[in-house]
Parts: sequence; C-alpha cells; structure tokens
Amino acid sequence: MLQRVISLTVRDVRFQTSLEQHGSDAMHTDPDYSAAYVVIDTDCGLKGFGLTFTVGKGTEIVVRAVDALAGLVVGKSLQEIVSDFRGFYRLLTSDGQMRWLGPEKGVIHLATAAVLNAVWDLWARAEEDQMLKEGYPAYTTSCAWLGYPDQQLKQLCTDALEGGWTKFKVKVGADLEDDIRRCRLIRQMIGPNNTLMIDANQRWDVDEAISWVSRLSEFKPLWIEEPTSPDDILGHAAISKALAPLGIGVATGEQCANRVMFKQFLQASALQFVQIDSCRLGSVNENLAVLLMAHKFKVPVCPHAGGVGLCELVQHLILFDYICVSASLSDRMCEYVDHLHEHFVNPVVIQDAHYMPPKDPGYSCEMLESSVQRHQYPEGEAWKAAHEQMTKA
Repeated sequence: MLQRVISLTVRDVRFQTSLEQHGSDAMHTDPDYSAAYVVIDTDCGLKGFGLTFTVGKGTEIVVRAVDALAGLVVGKSLQEIVSDFRGFYRLLTSDGQMRWLGPEKGVIHLATAAVLNAVWDLWARAEEDQMLKEGYPAYTTSCAWLGYPDQQLKQLCTDALEGGWTKFKVKVGADLEDDIRRCRLIRQMIGPNNTLMIDANQRWDVDEAISWVSRLSEFKPLWIEEPTSPDDILGHAAISKALAPLGIGVATGEQCANRVMFKQFLQASALQFVQIDSCRLGSVNENLAVLLMAHKFKVPVCPHAGGVGLCELVQHLILFDYICVSASLSDRMCEYVDHLHEHFVNPVVIQDAHYMPPKDPGYSCEMLESSVQRHQYPEGEAWKAAHEQMTKA
C-alpha cells in the first residue's frame, strides 16, 4: 500500500469496427470502438491499467484531458489515495480551473473514469483480492446490430441459441416498418419464451417513442432502452407511464454521466431498469452510489457493456451488486457484446450465457501491448494500413 505513483501515461487506441458495422445503431451508424487507455506505474514496479470507452473521433480530446489530470495523481501513494477515496475523487472532478470542462458530464468526467479505473486496478493488484463468487446471467446484443443484413442476423441468432443464450437485444429506431420486420424475424428465431429487448439509442422524442414502441409491443419486449434524450428525466417518466399498461419497461443510464441524474430518474419513476456504465460514470466510486440508490428504490440493475473493455470492467460491478447489495438475480442481467475481448490480458469468460468470475487480481483492464501498439491512433500499423488503402483508392 506504500506504492507511490511515478508516472501516468495514456494512449489513444482505436479499432476499425465500422468496417463490418459492429456496434451500429440508429444514432451511431459507423462507430470505431476506441479507448483512452491509461497505465499507472509505481516506484515498486506494480502497475495499474484503466480505460474509458469512446467511439472513434474525439478520443484524442479525452487523452488530453487525462494528461491534464495526471499531475493530480503522480507523486501520491496508493495508501494516500485509498485512505480518502472520496477526497481523491473530488480532487479529480472539482479542480478549480478544469471543472468547467464538465465535472459531472463531459470530457473531464470521462478522463476521471479512465484514471480511477486504473487506480482501482492497481489497488486490487496490490491486495490480490477479488469481489466475486458466482456466475451472472447475461444477454447478447451481438446478433442484431442495425447494420447487419438478415442472413447474418439469422446465423448469429442460430449460433447464440445453440450456445445457450435466452436473452436477446435488437437495435431499433431508424425505420418503423423495418423495425417491425426485424423484430418479427428475431421473435420467430428465438421463440415466444425467450426474452427480447429493444434499444433506440436516444433516437426519438417523447411522443414518437410512445407511438413507435406501441407498434412494436406485439413482439413482447421486456424493455425499450434509451427511447429519448438521456438527459430528459421527465420525458422518460412520461414514456414509462405510457408503456406500463403494455408491460414494457424503460431502461436507461449508459449515457447518464453522474449519480445525481440517476437519483432523479429513480425519484421520478422514470426507469424500470438501471443501466450503469463502468466508464461513463466516475469509475467504481460513483457506480457504488448508484447501486445503493437502485437497491433503495427496488429497481434492478442491468448494466450496459460491450465496446472496448466494458464487459471486462462491469463484471466486477455486477458481482459486487449481487454479493454485497441486492442479493438477488430477479430481473437482473448484464449486457454482453462479443467484440474485441481478444485484445485483453484477462478477457471476460462467458459460459452458458453467464459471466464467470475472473480469477486474476485487478480490474481486468490490462490490454495486450501488441494490440495497443497495432491499434494506437494514428501511428499504429492497423491505421497506417487503412490510410495507405484509402490513399490508393
């Protein structure tokens, strides 16, 4: 615990997922899953690894924000940080000159998440402790990205069913008639007894969301995810009230950048499923506050995951929630997206559609150095090759 931080480095790592439409939805038609990847070094040789998830352009801005925060971290001992973790969190988010960039909803908050994720990883490695005992139910989003053609969608559903998956999420929101067709196809594929969710990624206004989801109600979705602007708490409340007679809940939170908004969502009965995000919020510190509030309001937590490293990170949070807070799996599941796990030293393990507890200490953030070098933007080999190809074209 006496390890002193001697350096904090950050790199811009991007994967060209847009080439095959991985991650595509009604709002993000060509995402390149990316990360601001942080490494903390200590004077005793121990390292901590952390990241925050982005979708391509703009990652360089988050990297610069992490650089700006580095001076608040370097020189501190791990013991100094964890003995007053609340104070350290507030140090990062409340700097008198930097907080105007967005202390609780903006680039500084994303940078804070990356730094704190690395600190938690460092602490866990120092203690060689684990917060996990059992597997946790998962649902898949990998079958039905909006840009996938029908044949690919059918094959992925078939493969998932054979692999034991029973919970499926479909991206919607670009075209109503096409959504009806795709949801009918998915429901026919998975059968009447498996669980279906739909996700609009903030595409609609309030009245449009109610009308659109009402048209999709015949397919019995458990929830509509992010039906409107993630900041519109009263709008979500109106949607929740309108859809309740149809048996459809509202899920949101992946774009909710602070605990105060979650508090208001819960107070307004504006969501029926809380979707924390391991990088959007201020790392473990702020996620724990949301888990406790969700428990107080008796609203199940079903985290957002996928992207770059989100599954690796969030598995620790869901197991902590189950073991230490909720003690229940009722209406609870965690998103799983089958992309980019091969780039991590300790990738998430899924068995029978369940997250299996990690066996290695840490926060599971460490990426393979070969992957970081190859996909670092813009000098990595993957990006050099893409640039050469574009130049020739």
